Amino acid sequence: MANQMAGPEIEKLIKLLARLPGLGPRSARRVGLHLIKNKDQLLVPLSEAMADAVDKVKVCEVCGNIDSMSPCTICTDTRRDPTLLVVVEDVSDLWALERASVLNAAYHVLGGTLSPLDGVGPDDLNIAGLLARTAKGEIREIILAVNATVEGQTTAHYITDQLQAQAKELKQSNPDYEPVKISQLAHGVPIGGELDYLDEGTLLQAMRSRKEFG
Repeated sequence: MANQMAGPEIEKLIKLLARLPGLGPRSARRVGLHLIKNKDQLLVPLSEAMADAVDKVKVCEVCGNIDSMSPCTICTDTRRDPTLLVVVEDVSDLWALERASVLNAAYHVLGGTLSPLDGVGPDDLNIAGLLARTAKGEIREIILAVNATVEGQTTAHYITDQLQAQAKELKQSNPDYEPVKISQLAHGVPIGGELDYLDEGTLLQAMRSRKEFG
């Protein structure tokens, strides 16, 4: 049985750090020790920033992005094209596309992908919010910027079916209604690749070479 090397406060810090992506028990101890050794320069400012984030960070009521305001900075940016909507799985994908500056468009965060094995169904994702936005008739093109995984493509096909069914209903009530164009990322995104791990050049090429979905 290993001896306890530090007090409960330090052990709690290390255990919490170990829960972060990419950090195991050993790396968490190294990070924790580094923070403690640099208390005034790192630990105190970090704790203050995290406390501030707890109080102010919120989920955007329009697109699902994370910001300190709702609607978020992206949704309130009048310079963006409101007729072009990029649908992503997670906020990290949204941020990856923004870093690459591929399009000056609006976004919609699904909050994950369909995964029956994990118990994730349509009601667990922000698909209803997407359909509500397209029903307004302002969006002309939807870019399905989902990851090239089985779950991502399954989600893309489900969304496409829902949008096409919605378009038929709207067309019946309004003959002048124009169905939303649905496209997907093309060249540059490898099968099994995740957007958050791709470089800006690859994302830019993928967005420029997008094609109609289906």
